[in-house]
Amino acid sequence: MKNLLTLTTVIESITGLLLVLLPSKLVSFLFGSALDSPVALMVAHIAGVALMALGITCWIARNDNQSSAVKGVIIGLIIYNAGVFAVLAYAKIGLGLSGIGLWPAVLVHFIMTIWCVLSLLDLSRRAKGT
Repeated sequence: MKNLLTLTTVIESITGLLLVLLPSKLVSFLFGSALDSPVALMVAHIAGVALMALGITCWIARNDNQSSAVKGVIIGLIIYNAGVFAVLAYAKIGLGLSGIGLWPAVLVHFIMTIWCVLSLLDLSRRAKGT
């Protein structure tokens, strides 16, 4: 659990910081197209702040292995990672977007989804005492 939450902290905090500081470069890396409007830049900045908040949440929860709060964090991460996996896969398959970082990002979110599910199952088993 600690490794999962620590890695999530690193990935999401760095991604968030990049979206705040260099949104067009990150979006171009992922999707092969730069942000081209002030509204798109603002949405990227807001997403960046949200990802940094997620990273901080994971950092704070990383040493907690048994509370219902950490279970909520893991459930949230499952929804987040599965959702981002689906959106990024659709961007490639459905919309034909293609940046050099798109498939690696799809793979990372798929792996993180599986890791989160396994961590939640382990947390549930430990809570039941088995």
